Amino acid sequence: MSLLKKCLIAGAALAVLGAGAVAGVWYWATAPVPLASAQLDVTIKPRSTVRSVTAQLQSGGVPIQTELFVLMTRALGLQSKLKSGNYEFKLGVTPYEVLQKMALGDVNEYVATIIEGWTFKRMRAELDANPALHHDTAGMTDAQILAAIGVPAAPTGNAEGLFFPDTYLFDKDTSDLDVYRRAYRLMNTRLTDAWAARAPGLPFRSPYEALTLASLIEKETGRADDRPLVAAVFANRLRAGMPLQTDPAVIYGLGERYGGRLHKRDLQTDSLYNTYLRPGLPPTPISLPGAASLQAAMNPASTTALYFVARGDGSSVFSDNLVDHNKAVDKYIRGQ
Repeated sequence: MSLLKKCLIAGAALAVLGAGAVAGVWYWATAPVPLASAQLDVTIKPRSTVRSVTAQLQSGGVPIQTELFVLMTRALGLQSKLKSGNYEFKLGVTPYEVLQKMALGDVNEYVATIIEGWTFKRMRAELDANPALHHDTAGMTDAQILAAIGVPAAPTGNAEGLFFPDTYLFDKDTSDLDVYRRAYRLMNTRLTDAWAARAPGLPFRSPYEALTLASLIEKETGRADDRPLVAAVFANRLRAGMPLQTDPAVIYGLGERYGGRLHKRDLQTDSLYNTYLRPGLPPTPISLPGAASLQAAMNPASTTALYFVARGDGSSVFSDNLVDHNKAVDKYIRGQ
């Protein structure tokens, strides 16, 4: 047999074998992986090699064949495209779908929602109860949390109001410190931007005082069109040297002693947050204000109102003088 004929026969055999190998790999790549359970969450570490990825999948209950997965990844040019994170796999998933999911970074995203008007204590409790977070703050004091996320000392050393209420997405087992850090940075950005665009002649001297006022507005009303008016009443009273007389601040000062209803004795009991007895702003924010309250604090409505009372439907009645205010109180509070 001539050398040429031998080469042709060998080439034909390799072609057949090659086609068979490709078919075999394709069959494997599109066949369901026998998962250890109906649904699995597997976390892939950052900067993992393809072989390390397969090892992590295998230890997580996804029995991917290492050499074939490496071969498929290289053939598709995805060696450097696999992304870390927490992935969800369900029965029926194929090796190709696993690879595609990881190349796209289709990771599980978990949510931590911080609500406007919460106190920092409430925020901590909600984050502590989030099962998808890694709770590095367990046992920390508020001051230790601030130090851990690199917050410069607040004017009072108090964490209240320093975190922006929003919805934060994160990967499973993210440190809760990361959520605190992101919420602090976002509040810092929003406060800085609002302060830069503030109206002239406001009766407070610093962004922190503006934050404190915004927290009062947040607790006084949830109605968007009332916020600038509430802000104006507080600003007018500050200019006039009148006490703010805001119940939410008194309630905050009472802490655990508040039983759900304010009494006359509460208004007559002195505390740093009793704005009936003490002039000016309270020493710290009393809640986490949202963007609308920050905006209202920096840009109050143009009005001479000095008083307001809730109608009971979420809105308020605003008055320029005590006589009109007392009439509104009689109508909406006393029912006269």
